[in-house]
Amino acid sequence: MPTALIAEDEPLLASGLRADVSTLWPGLQWLPSAGDGRGALDAALARRPDLCFLDIRMPGLSGLEVAQALAEDWPDDDTPFPLLVFVTAYDQYAVQAFDAQAVDYLVKPVQPQRLAACVTRLKARLAARPSIPPAAQAGLTQAVDQLRALLGAAAPAAAPRLQVLQAQVGAVVHMVPIEDVVYFEAADKYLRVVTAEREHLIRLSLRDLLPQLDPDVFWQVHRGTVVQARCIATAKREETGKVTLTLKGRADKIVASRLYAHLFKGL
Repeated sequence: MPTALIAEDEPLLASGLRADVSTLWPGLQWLPSAGDGRGALDAALARRPDLCFLDIRMPGLSGLEVAQALAEDWPDDDTPFPLLVFVTAYDQYAVQAFDAQAVDYLVKPVQPQRLAACVTRLKARLAARPSIPPAAQAGLTQAVDQLRALLGAAAPAAAPRLQVLQAQVGAVVHMVPIEDVVYFEAADKYLRVVTAEREHLIRLSLRDLLPQLDPDVFWQVHRGTVVQARCIATAKREETGKVTLTLKGRADKIVASRLYAHLFKGL
């Protein structure tokens, strides 16, 4: 029997969606619901459900971030990647862009006819899944990009570009020009700030930093890693679909996940 996971921070909405889907799909087996993005990610990686219903707005990680993380961290074995359905309160016109996508999109409150169409589509795709390569993450990348574009109008205004970082060590504050940074790496509640000469540790999340960086200069290559593009020396594509990066002036090697491998395609 196929298995499903709901990630929704409103318990009543989660139980309502589960009941409605169960009515349409009595044989579906449900995993315990997750109330936040981190819990959803951990549960999906541990239990490997066939379907995930992800609320876009959740504490911790958003539904989009959970989707990205799953694409990066999904095992390289033959375990099929789950079919993802995003659930949110955004404008219904956004739904039309996903009629032909591997990722579906439901708007709250979910209308019975729309949910029935979603369930029919999911059943058909599950039935066809043995003929689809396990690495279905490529379609996910496109769908997530489309979702970001559709939701862009609701996003907050762009933050000012960061020019200098202040990294405190004891009583001394080091002023680090942003152009000197080779890469950033998330480390729990901190960020490693790596330059050609040294490293700093600052108390800032990557999520808060990203809007302050120029995306044409700093490329996100993994859920927890952002690299200054001009500091990348080589990019070697591995059989797994990931890309190994070498850096100018440093011996470090960085792995770009499959989700960001399209950045390195050569000309």
